[in-house]
Amino acid sequence: MNKIGLIAGAGELPVVFAKEVSQKKIPLEIFAFKKISDKKLKQYAPVKWFHFGEAQKLIDSMKKANVKDVVMLGKIEHYSLIFSFHKLDKKAKDFFSSLKDKRAKSILEAVIKELENEGFSFIDPSPYLSSLLVKEGLLNSIKPEKEFLKDAEFGLKIAKEIAQLDIGQTVVVKNGIVIAVEGIEGTDKCIIRGGKLGGKETVVCKVARKNQDMRYDVPVIGPKTLKSMKKAKAKVLAVEAGKTYLLEKEKFIKLADKYKISVIGFNLS
Repeated sequence: MNKIGLIAGAGELPVVFAKEVSQKKIPLEIFAFKKISDKKLKQYAPVKWFHFGEAQKLIDSMKKANVKDVVMLGKIEHYSLIFSFHKLDKKAKDFFSSLKDKRAKSILEAVIKELENEGFSFIDPSPYLSSLLVKEGLLNSIKPEKEFLKDAEFGLKIAKEIAQLDIGQTVVVKNGIVIAVEGIEGTDKCIIRGGKLGGKETVVCKVARKNQDMRYDVPVIGPKTLKSMKKAKAKVLAVEAGKTYLLEKEKFIKLADKYKISVIGFNLS
């Protein structure tokens, strides 16, 4: 089997992937970013560290390591990609300057194409992360009232359209009204903004794009999502089943019950 190269952003998802791959005894090398990627990665495979924006150094390092198959997982803030131009090397500057469209999907697809041109093959990590995918139905013990289910169904439809336009994956709704739409600030800040604008008992909806490419930018929820919802006094978290990763499931469900937040997976396909 080919050695897998993991390009690791922030968060727990790259760590879970690295653990799963290492347990299966599949050759793995990790390429991580200083001050961004989790240091726990080193428990599972050799890690090479880079400053964000060292594109040429990263490519050269992957080639030297004889990596063929590549996985990209973890969060890189969208605003970091857009507003850190001065930190990029020549390779990265030339790449970003060539992009006419700097939405997340456009950037990630262009990154994949660029690295494929360098001889790498991007693979779908979801077979290694299938246990994290949200299942359809109520995930915890807090049953939502009918009015909130109605808002969830409404919000999920709106979120699908927003995601397809590559604006964001999350919307906050209340009483059939869209209160907040995720922009460059990310899900957690969108949730808190929704609480400020809509008050308590909002419904947070998070979805994948239509025909989501599971190789990149798959929606992720976790304890941090619930903590943002608690701050916003939100009532329901509605997500797309089968296309959303749930991190730290046991802790997540305990927190959802503690915060009296209903968490539901919807089949939207």
